[in-house]
Amino acid sequence: MYSILKENLALGYSISQITEDKKQYLDLLLLADEQESMIDRYLERGEMFALYDNGVKAICVVTDEGDGVCELKNIAVEPAFQKQGYGKKLVNYLIAHYSGRYRQMIVGTGDVPGAVGFYRSCGFEYSHRIANFFTDNYDHIIIEDGVQLKDMVYLKHVLSM
Repeated sequence: MYSILKENLALGYSISQITEDKKQYLDLLLLADEQESMIDRYLERGEMFALYDNGVKAICVVTDEGDGVCELKNIAVEPAFQKQGYGKKLVNYLIAHYSGRYRQMIVGTGDVPGAVGFYRSCGFEYSHRIANFFTDNYDHIIIEDGVQLKDMVYLKHVLSM
């Protein structure tokens, strides 16, 4: 991990784990998961990381799901800095960080081309879907990229052991 962090610093950004006061990033986390009660289900049991480049640009939470699987539960980039590569840099860091500790990383997302395409560009491939996840678990309708979310699509990335 040290070599990755050192390389990141040479590129002008750094990534650090956040272990205390995770709720201070709630506004950013809500960009990726609109309901605080859903975030509360994983925030404290998960590991949080922040990408810094003259301030926090992106945040994420990863949980241990057992059986050698970790899950990227939330990743959000400050709106003014989206589509500039910060999300991909953070995902690439996570893949390197969790390789050797887990055999697979999974991520669940809405079934919209932008989100699925982003994860595919990071090396994830389709795993499965949970029908009606968003309609059954959220207290309001969620619209992403003009599409009402219904099913959660899971993608997976095999990690080096």
